[in-house]
Amino acid sequence: MRLGINLGYWGAGMDADNLAVAREADRLGYAVCWAAEAYGSDAATVLSWVAAQTERIDVGSAIFQIPARQPAMTAMTAATLDSLSGGRFRLGLGVSGPQVSEGWYGVKFDKPLARTREYVEIVRKAMTRERLTYEGEHWTLPLPGGPGKPIKLTVHPQREHIPLYIAAIGPKNLEQTGEIADGALLIFPAADHLEETAVKHLRAGREKAGQTMDGFDVCPTLPLAVGDDADLARLADTFRPYTALYVGGMGSRKQNFYNRLAQRMGYEKEAAEIQDKYLSGDKQGAAAAVPHQLIDQTTLLGSVDRIADRMQAYAAAGVTTLTL
Repeated sequence: MRLGINLGYWGAGMDADNLAVAREADRLGYAVCWAAEAYGSDAATVLSWVAAQTERIDVGSAIFQIPARQPAMTAMTAATLDSLSGGRFRLGLGVSGPQVSEGWYGVKFDKPLARTREYVEIVRKAMTRERLTYEGEHWTLPLPGGPGKPIKLTVHPQREHIPLYIAAIGPKNLEQTGEIADGALLIFPAADHLEETAVKHLRAGREKAGQTMDGFDVCPTLPLAVGDDADLARLADTFRPYTALYVGGMGSRKQNFYNRLAQRMGYEKEAAEIQDKYLSGDKQGAAAAVPHQLIDQTTLLGSVDRIADRMQAYAAAGVTTLTL
């Protein structure tokens, strides 16, 4: 199992620290550092900045939001970043959520699976430097009846195949990710639930594509807090607002992927309570309602020895890159 680091968002006053973390991870031999985007800093600019000041570590988007860019633009960005980094770029994609997709980008959040599949097909085709034509439900290239013509990418990517990841939570998305991607970006992973909530669905997708899990990168992110094992409750409290935000406030009452994941892990009643309180404006109450066990299962808490044991459990569960 390899290790990665998540740099998160930029522009919050910690940019120098984030860059120092990336450089230290590079020195220590970490496999990859990821940068995120929501509706603040964009990942592509951050990754070019980090790649210019590191030497060996891969740089990856976790994620580029699908509603933010046309697929051909994503292919251009991926090819450029791979060239600038000397072949160290990993392309992570995701549909984001309905609030961001429709509220920030003005893109209807419908048929996310079909949209993702078409998007990936166009990106992959564009990066082969074939003349780009495509006929799908969501994209048609070139547009019919107009002056557009099939054109091809003018730059040569550093590598013929840039690793492509998809952020996936639900069973259908996980299965499709196993079928069409090279890796899966997971959130709130519990080692003892990972087979049931993620790996079995990824495996089904791989089998659909005539592949095994060999070479497929299972890449969850786990927040980390080091401290005394006798102080786990206080360490877990650090992540209560984070967990409550996702389980309670991401998406809408009808469409919250993280809430559904918590339910699949056995926290049906608790997930409903967290969401009710968060959406009513009681964020502190929502955080207080998060079970300690849920936090402990989906983070790395405690002494170095305890965290090392937990890492071993994730490796045994099928994780191939663990992002901290």
